[in-house]
Amino acid sequence: MLAVAPDPWQSGRMMKRLLINAIALAVATFALNGRGITLNSDDWVRTGLTILCVAIIFGVVNAVIKPIFKVLTGCLIMITFGLFLLVINGAMLMLVSWACGQLHLGWHIDQFWPTAVIASVIISVVSFLTTKLLKDRAH
Repeated sequence: MLAVAPDPWQSGRMMKRLLINAIALAVATFALNGRGITLNSDDWVRTGLTILCVAIIFGVVNAVIKPIFKVLTGCLIMITFGLFLLVINGAMLMLVSWACGQLHLGWHIDQFWPTAVIASVIISVVSFLTTKLLKDRAH
């Protein structure tokens, strides 16, 4: 009997996570637009596509690079009772901003403190609430 590899798109988990990231990034972008986050787009379609592309980059950075940062800074995370995760999340957003600049997406964070850190808090809260809302509706 042949073993079948699990489907990475099983039950749409990856698409659901992408949608949650896009919603959270959109909220942070519109909340801080003109106050440290720049989104250069002319219409709603381009804005939506830009946020979706940023969400894909954000997902890749969080899946690949963030775990490495967490392992390397584990002691600092424990000493600060997890508050250092705000610094890591802000750094990940700065990395996403740099990648978006390289790809000419028109999404940019001006500075690490306070913009990237505040945006990371907004993204965390909105992601948490959206995940809970979608989970509650599914059950």
